[in-house]
Amino acid sequence: MSSLPPAVRDSSTMLRRNLLHTRRYPSLTLNILLTPIVLLLLFVYVFGDVMSAGINGGGADRSDYVAYLVPGILLMTIGATPAGTAVSVSMDMTEGIIARFRTMAIHRGSVLIGHVVGSVLQAVISVTLVGAVAVAVGFRSTDATALEWLAAFGLLVLVATAFTWIAVGMGMASPNPEAASNNALPLMILPLISSAFVPVDAMPGWFRPLAEHQPFTPAIETLRGLLLGSEIGDNGWITIAWCLGLAALGYRWSTSLFNRAPK
Repeated sequence: MSSLPPAVRDSSTMLRRNLLHTRRYPSLTLNILLTPIVLLLLFVYVFGDVMSAGINGGGADRSDYVAYLVPGILLMTIGATPAGTAVSVSMDMTEGIIARFRTMAIHRGSVLIGHVVGSVLQAVISVTLVGAVAVAVGFRSTDATALEWLAAFGLLVLVATAFTWIAVGMGMASPNPEAASNNALPLMILPLISSAFVPVDAMPGWFRPLAEHQPFTPAIETLRGLLLGSEIGDNGWITIAWCLGLAALGYRWSTSLFNRAPK
């Protein structure tokens, strides 16, 4: 480690610190996994036939709805992970460890990078576990090529990175962990008002703009296209634009708050 550049060395140290916190408080990870898994089981086994009949024009086929549902559930898992990051960052702020890090001879960006990379790794692990449950209930993606699977993985990492930077900013701006949890709530609600459960075209006209003009709907449609072979259209470019914009905004917001002199 001593031969590595200071930024990489210090970021690795902060990453280990955050991974240790995750291991010591597994309840945070379990809470992240619980909601998408419960929704997956609920919509497959309770509402699956009804939802499939509505989407397919009267023909109930649960397997078709499972294929439609799973990409949205995977993105919902990504949306749930940053809430824990916001709480963790807020705890560091309120407990004074951030103020101490400011006085130490470490790379200033390493503290934030450790939180971001740790959260993204947690999101990837959570998506993997939720994906395993999805396979167990019948999800299959037989037509996707290796390149499309790689692109799907890159998409999930990109979305997780973008929302994690926003969550870091929320955590640093919140006066306490409870406020941080509440501030991060929209990141968990947005997937619920996207195309995760039903197509946008099936929504009421007054509600449709809320689902269309937000980052999760194009991301979900892009993931569906990669895994199921449906039409992606402009959703891929829109998703990349959303992610890059949110990541830049979150990075700028987080670093400005971190570099601000404490009062």
